[in-house]
Amino acid sequence: MNMNSKQKSSRDNKNSFINTSIITIGIVLLFLSIIISINFGASNLNYQIVWDALFHFDNANSAHIIIRELRLPRAVAAIFVGAALAISGAIMQGMTQNPLASPSIMGVTAGSSFLIAIALAVVPSITYFGLMMFSFVGAGLGAALVFGITAMAKGGVTTVKLALAGSAITSFLSSLSTAIGIKFNVSKDISYWYAGGVSSVQPQHILFALPFIIGGIILALVLSRSISILSLGEEIAKGLGQRTGIIRLLGTIVVLLLTGAAVSIAGMIGFVGLVIPHITRFIVGVDYRWIIPCSAIFGGLLLIVADIIGRMINAPFETPVGAITAIIGVPFFLYLARKEGRGL
Repeated sequence: MNMNSKQKSSRDNKNSFINTSIITIGIVLLFLSIIISINFGASNLNYQIVWDALFHFDNANSAHIIIRELRLPRAVAAIFVGAALAISGAIMQGMTQNPLASPSIMGVTAGSSFLIAIALAVVPSITYFGLMMFSFVGAGLGAALVFGITAMAKGGVTTVKLALAGSAITSFLSSLSTAIGIKFNVSKDISYWYAGGVSSVQPQHILFALPFIIGGIILALVLSRSISILSLGEEIAKGLGQRTGIIRLLGTIVVLLLTGAAVSIAGMIGFVGLVIPHITRFIVGVDYRWIIPCSAIFGGLLLIVADIIGRMINAPFETPVGAITAIIGVPFFLYLARKEGRGL
């Protein structure tokens, strides 16, 4: 027995070392990607100018202003939006034991964008903070509609039924948003949220949204062990003494915080919350104490790389980040749907 305990301890230590190394490498890659993203653009800059703008800012230097006011907020927004969406997807998959769960597929992002469309139509002069509050409420509305419709279906809840309900609600809310945009002449404003991107992010957007995203990430890390237990199944979690109702409530709050803030910054960006948690589980295992921080890093990397690629495909014009992530995510979603279709 002692030998088995020692072997298990040794294996756990080895896994911890590997996962810690992955996180460290990921953080380094994030910093490098920020530098590359800041340097890449229509204005010709070099890495020395980027360094000086970050650490020796000069108000009289136009290149420094471009970096501080435009490119740095854009890079930071991409990383935090990607992290928020990836963590949201990981938590949703863990709480529901549904590999198809993600904010974009379960109607959460569509709900946020729908309420933002209503806000833009009804209160044209609404503040950014007001838009964020509408985004939070919309995220909850979208999720409630999807899970409510699925719960009323015959034969119980299955992964594919959730995905189908999510796709239907997403299409429905998107159609309503388009109609609102045409009726109230705010189509141009709404189109930004549905294209999905970080090209128009300003420093004040980051300042408003960042506390919500950071708070959501911290709460997700606190809940990570409980979500690991919950992902084993309802009965097992209750047998281990877990108060599953409270964990689900807190997990839902985290998802609404992270998704609402992410949509308020970048609009509808799909499939980050679907793809990244699966990749992360493949790399670090099923323990959410590792899945959540690694998902944050990989999600941030995916979105900032997608943003760079979007600027390269058809330069000097930009391809929306949402289109880049969809190219990656749609085939992955179809693969998972086919795999899980046997449970329908």
